[in-house]
Amino acid sequence: MKQVFLQRGKVKLESVPCPIVSDNHVLVEVAYSLISSGTELGLLSESGKSLISKAIDQPEKLIKLKNYLQNQGVRKTIDMIMAKLSEEHPLGYSCSGVVKQIGRGVGSIQIGDFVACAGTGYANHAEIILVPKNLVVKVPDGCSLKDASSVALGSIALQGIRRAEVRLGENVAVIGLGLLGQLTVQLLKQAGCRVIGVDLDGRRAALARKLGADHAFNPAEVDVRNEVRHLTGDHGADATIITAASSSDAVVQQAMEITRKKGRVVVVGAVGLGLKRSPFYEKEIDFLISCSYGPGRYDERYEGKGVDYPYAYVRWTENRNMQEYLRLVAEGKVRLDAILEREYDLAQAPQAYEELRSASPKPLGVLLRYPVNGSDTGEGKLETKTILRSRAVSGKIRIAVVGAGNFAKAVHLPNLQKLSDLYHIRAIVSGTGINALATAQQFGADYASTNYEDVLNDPEVDAVMICTRHNLHAQQAIQAAKAGKAIFLEKPMALNQAELDKLVAVLQETGVPFMVGFNRRFSPAARRAKEIIAGRQNPLMILYRMNAGYLPPDHWTQTEEGGGRIIGEACHIFDLFQYLIDAPVVEVSATAINPQSEHVLAGDNVSVTLRYADGSVATLLYTALGSPDFSKEYMELYVDGKVLVLDDYRALRVYGAAMKGWVTSVQDKGHLEELRSFAACLLSPEVRFTVLKSTSEITRASFLVAAREERAND
Repeated sequence: MKQVFLQRGKVKLESVPCPIVSDNHVLVEVAYSLISSGTELGLLSESGKSLISKAIDQPEKLIKLKNYLQNQGVRKTIDMIMAKLSEEHPLGYSCSGVVKQIGRGVGSIQIGDFVACAGTGYANHAEIILVPKNLVVKVPDGCSLKDASSVALGSIALQGIRRAEVRLGENVAVIGLGLLGQLTVQLLKQAGCRVIGVDLDGRRAALARKLGADHAFNPAEVDVRNEVRHLTGDHGADATIITAASSSDAVVQQAMEITRKKGRVVVVGAVGLGLKRSPFYEKEIDFLISCSYGPGRYDERYEGKGVDYPYAYVRWTENRNMQEYLRLVAEGKVRLDAILEREYDLAQAPQAYEELRSASPKPLGVLLRYPVNGSDTGEGKLETKTILRSRAVSGKIRIAVVGAGNFAKAVHLPNLQKLSDLYHIRAIVSGTGINALATAQQFGADYASTNYEDVLNDPEVDAVMICTRHNLHAQQAIQAAKAGKAIFLEKPMALNQAELDKLVAVLQETGVPFMVGFNRRFSPAARRAKEIIAGRQNPLMILYRMNAGYLPPDHWTQTEEGGGRIIGEACHIFDLFQYLIDAPVVEVSATAINPQSEHVLAGDNVSVTLRYADGSVATLLYTALGSPDFSKEYMELYVDGKVLVLDDYRALRVYGAAMKGWVTSVQDKGHLEELRSFAACLLSPEVRFTVLKSTSEITRASFLVAAREERAND
């Protein structure tokens, strides 16, 4: 399928793999998508900025860059910067089309329905899109697909009016009469308001009057403050809605000046917010921000999971705003014929953006028109694989990377390239086609795909590297094992005992080579520590501290997708203990804190102690309470009069013996070496499967104990 995206300030149109339908989502063949001249031209401008300009605009990112440089070194930092600059960003957030497939749990929407879709990252300028059910609404009779493509903009305008709490007969000013402003004017008239429009473009002011504004002015030609005073009996507007896009603070100041005492000012557009105390203070004005389409926006449970808000408590959600806007369009109460000024075929998308950027005057609404196949399923557009090159490869492990998230792109894929004598990157699989394609192009894969089945059915894939979210690990590993593929599975192996048992059974049955990404044991520091304690006479005492950093309770790692941080991250340390001690665990105990604040999770702040059959004892202090300015990982190991101190995988120091430790200028947690070991594992496994299974069982047991502590604290 074809999709429009932005890269380094340029708009491109490329063939990308089609998304596949999933639970609570709808697969839609797009008929029309709307280009927002304000929002999307802003993205173009931002994308084309130099690194220096971006650093000046966002100085906080310089601190992150400095920390990354200190931890990863110059080479990796340069690679990261170049990768960020080359990222491809999907464009579009409002469209309409025909439903092709529906996932489980979607409800009333059926295949063949005409629908309108909203949402950045979902309602893209693409032939086929995958949209969560709460961002999809049916197009009512009387509303064309062309007009319905404005659904996101209409919902934004509607939500801005709801925030203003306008009442019948009130005087409402609208500053900025672009696409959003023209819709706001019409909706306010339907609410029984007297509307005053303000815009620097006289053409737009004239159009606003044509669409229902009682008055509309160009502030360069008249004194808007005086005009509003005269029109409102010297009181000022009851409410002012800002739909302009400007970095200047003057827009908000003007809104304050024309609004009456105890009135309301609502910001819908992107404007500067450097507020002056007067007249904001003197008039005691309510200053409000409108959040896009309405309640539900930026709530992952609502948008991504399809969990609706109760109608009785949240009357106007994103979805219900979308429905109401389309109803008004269908009834002829919102007119779009004069607003949607230009229309281009999808193939002309780069030209459309270029003309939009250079045109004078700029058109309000610009549409992309798609070659919809009517009742045809459009199977060609539903292709989930995009082939980039065809070549015969021998003598290397042909690997497919499944899940192209930040970690895979920052760590595993660069390491696979470094080990090109061992590995050939055969395929990249990602849930979004544009990410799959961009990642495949960046790292030289043969093809990109959105469908895991593509690599499982590919005889030229020897191994899969699974880097997806944790809840998918066990099932995807089982599928790969049954397909006869070697498996490198990022931690954790599973999220519960049932998953773990099933995976273990399939691995034993198939006998495929298998490794979990417990990288700490492969670090130079850990291997040197293992050498130093070889031949020890007594048990080990180990104290390990992980200053993990805070993550909010709604972060995906804390949900059913992640399984919590003990299972998802602390497992690394339990595996390191197993590697160093090399004895069975006989007892696990864990104690969690009793938080006094709701945002602090007991399960993120746990002390876990493991006792081993050889008498060794290892304790992990895992906490999210610390400062990011302090090092993340630290270990003290005591044995036979010696003390080994590991500091954040930068140094291993030895006390009590004339033995050399290990020091490096760049942090090394063993990620590269584990891939070398995986290659060897395909012939003669270095990491015993029983050890990997034991580590996951320890993790699960620790989590259960911590959970009991948390319940006791409640």
